Parts: sequence; C-alpha cells; structure tokens
Amino acid sequence: MTEIRFYHLTNRSLEDVLPVMLERTVVRDGKRAIVLVGSPERVEHLNAHLWTYNDRGFLPHGSKDDGAAELQPIWLTDGNDNPNGAKVLFLADGGVTDAVDDYDLVCTLFDGRDSDAVAQARERWRAYQAQPDYELTYWQQTDNGGWEKKADS
Repeated sequence: MTEIRFYHLTNRSLEDVLPVMLERTVVRDGKRAIVLVGSPERVEHLNAHLWTYNDRGFLPHGSKDDGAAELQPIWLTDGNDNPNGAKVLFLADGGVTDAVDDYDLVCTLFDGRDSDAVAQARERWRAYQAQPDYELTYWQQTDNGGWEKKADS
C-alpha cells in the first residue's frame, strides 16, 4: 500500500521545507528519492538551491544535466522517470505522475498562497481517496514551522 502525504505550505517556501524533508529521507532513513516538478526551469532552480541551501552540509543529488542517475540518492526531474530506483517521491510545483503505485511514499507539497495549487491538491486528494490502495494524510504548517496532522483517510 502506498502512503500519500499532502503537505500544505502556509508560511515557509518549498525551498525552505524540501531540503529538510530530503535530509530525513536520505540521511536518516537511508532511502532514495525523486523530486518531480512541473518544468525544466524548476528542476534547474532546485538543483542549484540544494547545493547552496546549507553552508554546513551536503545533500547529494542530481538531474539529467548531471547524469549518473543510478549513483544519485536524490534525482530531480520534470518527467515520469525513476532512474535511481527511488521508493520515495516528492511532487511539487505542478509535478504530477500516474505512477504513484511504484513508490512506498508519495509526498505532495503545495503552496497554500497559490489558489491553483490548492485546487489541484484537493482534486488529487479526492482522486486518491477514491482508490482503496492508498493511505492518505494531510499536514498543514504551523506558525512555528512544524507540521500538524489535519486529516487522514
């Protein structure tokens, strides 16, 4: 059964939140991840951001411009590929897939200040909820930067 988590960003940006989530996935849990976004420009932006977001650490990652996908614990893409064999998928900035069954965990991150992103997240929630094979949870950012579980299925 695929676990699908929705993360509603209300006061911090994707660039603030994603590196922390990726660190937990790769460093703490020892898993590989895919970050699927909606455009090549967002891939390029996040690729550069993950090199510079923290001057005290290193988060290994790559994209098709870097190559060697099989060696990358984190793969950034705007396509429906999984060349590093990841079991964790992060969807953000318009990234969509019909291959959620290929992952153990799918995290959908969406900006609560973007009405289109909120509408798309609601639509995805309803579509996934109609499927019996998914375990859904909805998390919303708190004022202190943490997360509060607001709903599950």
